[in-house]
Amino acid sequence: MVHSHEDLKRELAESHDEYRRLSQEHRSCESRLRELQGKAVLNESERIETINIKKQKLQIKDRMESILREHAEREAGAGPRH
Repeated sequence: MVHSHEDLKRELAESHDEYRRLSQEHRSCESRLRELQGKAVLNESERIETINIKKQKLQIKDRMESILREHAEREAGAGPRH
C-alpha cells in the first residue's frame, strides 16, 4: 500500500510508463528553462520558446497530477492489501 503522495510518485515513476515519460519530459523542460533563464538577454525566439516551454510544463504537470489522483483513488478504493 502506498503511504504518501511522494511514495505514490516514486511508485508510478517505476511502474507507469506514461508517468515516467511525462516525468522525464518535465525534467527536460526544467533544464531548458534554467538554461534560458541563465542568459542575460533573450532574443525574440528564445522569449517565445520560454513561454511555450512553460505552457508545455503545465500541461505535463496537469497530466501527471491526473494520473496520481487516479491511482490514489484506486488505492483508497482497494483498501488495505495483505
